[in-house]
Amino acid sequence: MKKLLKLTPILVFAILLSSCSSVRVAADYDREANFDNYKTFAFFKPGIDKAEISDLDKRRILRAIEAELLAKGMTKSENPDMLISIFTKSTQRVDIYNNAWGAGAWGWGGFGGWGWGWGPGWRGGNQVSTKTEGILFIDFVDTAQKELIWQGSGTGYLVTRNVEKKEARIKEFVAKTLEQFPPERG
Repeated sequence: MKKLLKLTPILVFAILLSSCSSVRVAADYDREANFDNYKTFAFFKPGIDKAEISDLDKRRILRAIEAELLAKGMTKSENPDMLISIFTKSTQRVDIYNNAWGAGAWGWGGFGGWGWGWGPGWRGGNQVSTKTEGILFIDFVDTAQKELIWQGSGTGYLVTRNVEKKEARIKEFVAKTLEQFPPERG
């Protein structure tokens, strides 16, 4: 049972990787931080190690983050301006669809052609769909101050079975989340 409980977050994250819906993103940041001062980064291994996903998915996420930050002109460093950590969460989403037309309905009767018959409402009419939705949090911490300066999150369903689709979905999560970094001054 303990083994199953340990594997549950990994399985949940894998299930999350299986859907094709869009990624919803959000970001929050320290308004006092001067993001022009952050030129270098490194990954915060103790924080990343706590993320309850497979090591393979962690590496995929970290490679995607690194690629996005390098494309923004930042540099990976042994003596960074900021540290990056990740963590994940999952939630169950239950959708109930009511397809009831009532006790009977006008429509195609199968072998008998058009007419009055028992519609989907007769069978109860409700269909229940359960999906697991995941959230990937990306935290940027000022190395000198040891304070969180930016946090982005991507929420959505992920892909599991096909490794290429999983990797593409992770890249999409990271890219959409990091679109909001650095924050615009306004």
